[in-house]
Amino acid sequence: MKAAYFSKHGGPEVMEYGERPDPVAGPGQVVVDIHAASVNGADWKVRAGTYAPIADLPYIPGRDFSGVVAVLGAGVSDFKVGDAVFGVCDVGQEQAYAEKIAIKASIVAKKPPQLSHVDAAALALIGLTALVAVEDTIKLKKGEKILVQGGAGGVASYAVQVAKHIGAYVVSTCSKANVDYVKKLGADEVIDYNAVDFTQAVSGCDAVFDTVGGDVTQRSFAVLKPGGRAAFIGSGAKAPEPERKDVQSLRPNVGRTRAHLERIAALALSGAVKAPEVKLFSLAQAAEAHKISEGRHFRGKLVFKVR
Repeated sequence: MKAAYFSKHGGPEVMEYGERPDPVAGPGQVVVDIHAASVNGADWKVRAGTYAPIADLPYIPGRDFSGVVAVLGAGVSDFKVGDAVFGVCDVGQEQAYAEKIAIKASIVAKKPPQLSHVDAAALALIGLTALVAVEDTIKLKKGEKILVQGGAGGVASYAVQVAKHIGAYVVSTCSKANVDYVKKLGADEVIDYNAVDFTQAVSGCDAVFDTVGGDVTQRSFAVLKPGGRAAFIGSGAKAPEPERKDVQSLRPNVGRTRAHLERIAALALSGAVKAPEVKLFSLAQAAEAHKISEGRHFRGKLVFKVR
């Protein structure tokens, strides 16, 4: 099969494109012919060696995809060959930048025919992350006020929409170029973070969801009312320690479940959440896609159209 991979850690230029061995379905697994796979911020960090260095090289990154079941492993009875599916790789597994992937059938969901492979791939991991953060971790309720940091990004743009669907009052930050985009997602207030200090413009929030990290992390606690809670995905594996003691700091545990994927599909079909703006690449353009992803100043999702 063709795949995008790296044989050493480094910058975007270490990404290669070529032949890799076809995956084999183990017990309880399916092999999926991938039609689309998305680029996530974690991908370039894996490539750069920001996380633990990978010993088993060459390595195929990529965490979410959409495609068609090609092979059933032993014991798989809930799918048939030819089923359109989408999914997020299990924790510790990647390899979605490829024409094929072997994955546990239990964490894959059927793709609704109304949802394209590109949109399903674009929504998979961002939707899973946003739902776990907003619904499962923060437990946002109707009528509450939430600040979503970095609203034009993939996860944050999904979070803005799901928060509005819940019935919350949504404030979000982004650059000037993306203000109208984030407003169209449903945010009630949008703050240009280059022009306005959000800690001076926002207060009394029940919740914060921070996807940005850096100095935004500690400053985010300032906008919370006493008893407020904040969830963070851009500041490491553990929840940051707040300087104030009357708020909660939370780190979402983004597990892989079919139930979350089915909710992503349902929200998309109902129109509650729309697929993000997408910029398409081929697998051979992985280095270019990583340059854009690493720059972090884009909106929506970067997606590989594999078939």
